[in-house]
Amino acid sequence: MNPTLDEVRRRVQPARLLALARRLVSIPSPTGQAGSVLDALAEFLDSEGFRVDRPSAGHPEAPAVIARLSATRPGRTLQWNGHLDTVHLPFVPDHVAGGQLRGSGSSDMKAGFAAAVEAVLSLRDGDLLASGTILLTAHDLHEAPWGHGEQFDQLVRDGVVGDAVMIPEPLCEELPTIGRGQACWNVRFARPGPPVHEVMRPMDEPEVITAGGILIKKLRALEDRLHEQTGPQGLKPSVFIGRIQSGEIYNQFPKECVLEGTRRWLPGSSCEEVEREFRDIVVRACQETGATAEIEFRQVRDAFFLENGHDIVSDFQESVRTVTGKSLRLGVKPFVDDGNSVWSLAKAPAITHGPRAGGQHTVNEWVDIDDLSRVALVYAMTAIRFCSRGTDARIA
Repeated sequence: MNPTLDEVRRRVQPARLLALARRLVSIPSPTGQAGSVLDALAEFLDSEGFRVDRPSAGHPEAPAVIARLSATRPGRTLQWNGHLDTVHLPFVPDHVAGGQLRGSGSSDMKAGFAAAVEAVLSLRDGDLLASGTILLTAHDLHEAPWGHGEQFDQLVRDGVVGDAVMIPEPLCEELPTIGRGQACWNVRFARPGPPVHEVMRPMDEPEVITAGGILIKKLRALEDRLHEQTGPQGLKPSVFIGRIQSGEIYNQFPKECVLEGTRRWLPGSSCEEVEREFRDIVVRACQETGATAEIEFRQVRDAFFLENGHDIVSDFQESVRTVTGKSLRLGVKPFVDDGNSVWSLAKAPAITHGPRAGGQHTVNEWVDIDDLSRVALVYAMTAIRFCSRGTDARIA
């Protein structure tokens, strides 16, 4: 038996955790409009006796939330961070069914963040944090393309970052140690004249659909070259086309052709260099057709890397073993999250680990209610270990 785990387990209150999760999920918070749910979180933390700071971090419409739990003895700072905005889909109210909490943002990532808050409360209630500080942060502007992490990035640039960061996104089967950077791109090919019937088309004007087709072919060639590159754990860079749009009816000579997609790169590459490569490819498509092009290329997050030998990794893995009986296998991060920003902007280690959940970016989000308590236990045990490093505190 582990007396520290037993004490934390006694302090975790599943009903309190679920109530906060449901409260957060019950408030619509599409990206850019998460002010109300952040206000609700701040009110909850204030009612629990925490001092709450509300920096705008460049987004005064929805100020971020910052709260701390500090021990009497100095130690390391462990940050638990989450976004409370959701993708722009029809709102689904919170409801419980079959052992799952459902509703907009339940899996991505309001319930996971509620588990982190419960971990803070359990440490406080049991006076279990002997050293150091828990830094709790929540924010808006996470989900692309409506946001690109601007608010969290500003917090990091302002020094609101821990010695290590944990992010309760819904990823629980593996510990991701590497992830790709991501940018969203939009290319709009155009010609001078207005849309006309196909038989009336001016023969001296470029065909924008042809320009789009040439770009597709060139990006396919780029994808083939990118797949020849292999990073750790078999991770590969990519370019992807997700939308093509041109014309209004079948026999119209269109004025524009729009393509949208993503570009992902490995650690060691930069957004600047992959953007230059992409723009050069679009320019060549214009040169071959005579079309003009407007190009938008916007970084969502830079690439991610986690050194497996870092203290936070060993403390986290030991905590997972303590709670579940086994550690996690190492893996790749399939998406981008705030951990990418932590690594690229602060070179601090970041662990992504949350509850068993699904339906992200759909109207069918769900999270396993029982697994939320497991997340709270893992987070609390990791904090007890990590924050005491460099002090004479000990854990059983």
